[in-house]
Amino acid sequence: KGADAAKVLRTAIVIAETGFDPQAAQDFYSNTINSAIFDPLYEYDYLARPHRIVPRAAEALPEISPDGLVWKIRIRKGVYFADDPVFKGARRELTAHDYVYAWKRLMDPRMRSPNVFLLRGRLAGLDDAVAQAKPAGRLDYDAEVEGLRALDRYTLQLKLAEPDYTFLPVLTATQTAAVAREVIEKYGDASGWAMANPVGTGPFRLVEWRRAQRIVLEANQNYREETFPALPANADADARTAHAAMKGKRLPQVGRVEIAVIEESNPRLLAFNGRELDLVDVPRDLVTRVMDDANRLLPA
Repeated sequence: KGADAAKVLRTAIVIAETGFDPQAAQDFYSNTINSAIFDPLYEYDYLARPHRIVPRAAEALPEISPDGLVWKIRIRKGVYFADDPVFKGARRELTAHDYVYAWKRLMDPRMRSPNVFLLRGRLAGLDDAVAQAKPAGRLDYDAEVEGLRALDRYTLQLKLAEPDYTFLPVLTATQTAAVAREVIEKYGDASGWAMANPVGTGPFRLVEWRRAQRIVLEANQNYREETFPALPANADADARTAHAAMKGKRLPQVGRVEIAVIEESNPRLLAFNGRELDLVDVPRDLVTRVMDDANRLLPA
């Protein structure tokens, strides 16, 4: 059984979000929400000790050439974007071309993305393409880039500027998640940002947004068949407990997530104590209201 519409998770963030475009957003809270809407190629398995990188939208870890320069990544088949009018009633499948497009727009001078550091200097020919685009202030998305190519619908090939075995964690970043070109071209602003119309392949979709007040997500009905991850052999007791509760269950389980923006710590904790919120980080200035001198939770 998948998402239960009756299951609602209510939580809060402590500063106003900036928006929901993975290549444009920079703040922690927007990116946390984006991670529920969009899919990077990889993610961390937090049940493993130590944590390890595992496929998310990719089928497997990259196939890397002996010299470390050429990375081939297979994209999972049957992964679909959430429904949106821009797709005109058709189901829109995720492809390798969507990652090529997303990474080019991250580097596009017109975007002025705060996240260019993730890819700058790393892929052969990409910085040159950006340099050529700067006079016009716009990148040619259809021009071939040596280091960033879709060999076919489901195969992404990267050619690194130099061997870089620290690059894999970059591919877990929400900022490298795929977006659909037709979505950006319809909803993007003068800078190409599409903060208010996120359409991704992740487990949730945005259904309500009142800026700096309230964000509501609902389970993505197009989400692929995904179950809670298998238990790694090196899992500890806490991971085993979590796995026992969730083993074999389809994701997501929660049908709706309601996020309030509550900047002041006292109202945030009061909302939790009043059962208006289900989950909240303990405000640092109010630790003594939650824990005793021995760092044990108070009975309440």
